[in-house]
Amino acid sequence: MTQPAVSQYIKALESEIGTQLIDRSHKKVRLTTAGRIVYEHAKEMIGHHETMHHLIHELFHEPKGTLAIGASYTFGEYVLPRIMAPLRERFPHIQPTITISNTKEIAEKVEKMELDIGIVEGDINRELLQMEHFAEDYMRIVASSNHSFTEKLPVTVSDLENEIWITRELGSGTREATERMFTTIGIDPAHRMEFGSTQVIKESVEAGLGVSLVSLWALRKELSMNTLFIVDVPEGYVKRAFSTLLRKKPMQTKNTLVFKELLHEMVKE
Repeated sequence: MTQPAVSQYIKALESEIGTQLIDRSHKKVRLTTAGRIVYEHAKEMIGHHETMHHLIHELFHEPKGTLAIGASYTFGEYVLPRIMAPLRERFPHIQPTITISNTKEIAEKVEKMELDIGIVEGDINRELLQMEHFAEDYMRIVASSNHSFTEKLPVTVSDLENEIWITRELGSGTREATERMFTTIGIDPAHRMEFGSTQVIKESVEAGLGVSLVSLWALRKELSMNTLFIVDVPEGYVKRAFSTLLRKKPMQTKNTLVFKELLHEMVKE
């Protein structure tokens, strides 16, 4: 479309709605508050339109097409890869794309319909999302197998408070769980380091940099190889749930539903 045609359409839309949608008083054109409302709802309308076509197509055909999956780091890096191979084998015409980020960002992307389904840890309370727990996750304190804690048992709460703690960034479900455990056992460590990846945290702990709270799903290899050991202290753990996030819609696409069913099946195994 030409620029004059775009301007004409916008003016017609403004006339229909009865208010200005674009602020033209500055050198840069920008949306007014009303314009942002129209823009967000227009994106939702486009998303519903696309979903409608998918649902009609799926009434008569096998699952096919794109599937945008989002997962928080723990599940995305250590569990999701084991599910993608069976998905490909059973539904070869589904074309998945995967986004791995922290819990907060995954929830935002599902809410904006940039993702079909999200998999996160922790609780999300958003009006436009529906959350469903599907698996339990246990988090434990870990240290290097060469750490002095291995020779000093039992480890006390005071010992933990004086340690360097390696944590995830704000917005991460793992960070939220760590802060919750600090409150439960009554510590406020002065020495902390913050990393944006569970894998980097595990390698740093292995190297003797400090201790951390990590999901058992992410520790299977290190525990089997005895490079990390679990620091066992009373209440020094967190039990949480992995959950799916879906945008509240009248219906979900068949691609999303078959993936969700496979997810439940594989986790139970």
